[in-house]
Amino acid sequence: MKAATLRDMSVDELRQKLAELRESLFSLKFQHATGQLENTAQLKRHKRDIARVLTILREKQSAGEA
Repeated sequence: MKAATLRDMSVDELRQKLAELRESLFSLKFQHATGQLENTAQLKRHKRDIARVLTILREKQSAGEA
């Protein structure tokens, strides 16, 4: 997921996307623990996407305060 597309989203949409990503990461971790996950790179990609969403949320919140 690109940061530019995330910056175009509203705060509510970002929070919803964050919830989806966290749920998806949980599912991937569960698959990995049971040995069903074939592409382990997905774990890293989801973690980075979560961090990206959190960063943009913080940017929007600090811009709103300023």
